[in-house]
Amino acid sequence: MNLLDFLSQNYYMLVPALWVIGYALKQTPSVPDWSILWILVIISVTVGSIAYGFSINGLINGIIAAGVAVLGHQMMKQTIEGASVRKKK
Repeated sequence: MNLLDFLSQNYYMLVPALWVIGYALKQTPSVPDWSILWILVIISVTVGSIAYGFSINGLINGIIAAGVAVLGHQMMKQTIEGASVRKKK
């Protein structure tokens, strides 16, 4: 099962945009890490609703787009950290 199968193609462009926004938020000292996910969900749902209309499908796709962005970032981060720990051993 692929998470992208559930995401409408109209929302694909949100994922890299959310990565950039998430990175900028991570670099901002006044933004706690736990709030970044919620900020990305709000941005994704808002942009999706403005661009494609407010509907239950739009809401779900906005949440999935934020999830894909966060999951993709965490997969990349954990893989790099795991590889560096493995090299040290």
